[in-house]
Amino acid sequence: MSDDQSTEVKRGDAGTDASIEERLEKNPESKQARLDRALDESMDASDPPATTQPVHSHEPPESSGYDAEKEKALAKEQARQNDA
Repeated sequence: MSDDQSTEVKRGDAGTDASIEERLEKNPESKQARLDRALDESMDASDPPATTQPVHSHEPPESSGYDAEKEKALAKEQARQNDA
């Protein structure tokens, strides 16, 4: 087997572009690399790429209206009411 045939592709598997994964490893926040991966994983003309998923943020999005201080105050109020 020659070097260019050393990578076995399963029947029905189009494979993935290794350079995309390399770019994502270097910069997980790269919008272009995330879009490329979504396009690489999607089926042509059947399902749109999902690039709107959060990447590494564990914080709620600003648009959610979540206020940590208000949540703490509500939790304290509920605890106080439960103790009464």
